[in-house]
Amino acid sequence: QLQLVESGGGLVQPGGSLRLSCAASGFTLDYYAIVWFRQAPGKEREGVSCISISGGSTIYADSVKGRFTISRDNAKNTVYLQMNSLKPEDTAVYYCAARPKGYYCSGYNYEYSYWGQGIQVTVSS
Repeated sequence: QLQLVESGGGLVQPGGSLRLSCAASGFTLDYYAIVWFRQAPGKEREGVSCISISGGSTIYADSVKGRFTISRDNAKNTVYLQMNSLKPEDTAVYYCAARPKGYYCSGYNYEYSYWGQGIQVTVSS
């Protein structure tokens, strides 16, 4: 089965850290840029970060710059989102998505071949 699977979410206190993983099953991530999205209750989905096929191009939403870091390990067929200094407003369901021919990251409005099922991140004291 061709799918993306997110892991690493959960409950964390403000100021804490989490590392999300996005693992591909049944296909290789070598040909895809990977994007993290999030959707909070009552809000529209927003792009959080993107990493290109080579890993040489990354972008971040202004709200997470300096706190989140995206990376990829193609040998493990996995992309990571390291989230530090978490704030209550980071609370959302986080999704990863695979964009074919993603040689460069320049935005989030693209067609995606695969989506993960989503994982909850809750930042609360």
